[in-house]
Amino acid sequence: MAKLTKSVVINAPVEKIFDYLDDPNNLPGIWPGMEAVSDVGRLSNGGVCYKYVYKIAGMRLDGYSEDIEHVQNVRTVSKSSGGVDSTATVDFAPEGAGTRVTVVSEYVIPMPVLGKLAEAVVVKLSEQDAEALLANLKKKMEG
Repeated sequence: MAKLTKSVVINAPVEKIFDYLDDPNNLPGIWPGMEAVSDVGRLSNGGVCYKYVYKIAGMRLDGYSEDIEHVQNVRTVSKSSGGVDSTATVDFAPEGAGTRVTVVSEYVIPMPVLGKLAEAVVVKLSEQDAEALLANLKKKMEG
């Protein structure tokens, strides 16, 4: 299982950032590799569920994600299955005049045939995608 942790401080209120990320339809606009989101629904815990198409290292991954924890303006925990089995936690914390957004993602790379070398490449690409996601979110929220 691979794990990555990335964080950024965004000069915008927690509510604005949380609300933006709480709509999965916004993800393709800020997350490299996230090609499409469909069948978005609201869950009884306040979170969301949706189907997605994600592309990494030339591979198309179709999956399903749902929030297993949803604390307004504080945290979301999403479990994804299908293309990649993962759990992603996004924490939102006031910091100065802005908000620190921290993403922790734990995932299993579906590459038994390609082995450890390919896995290392995909882990690096995933880290780059997470960094770009946060940079794009910051630009969108501060712009």
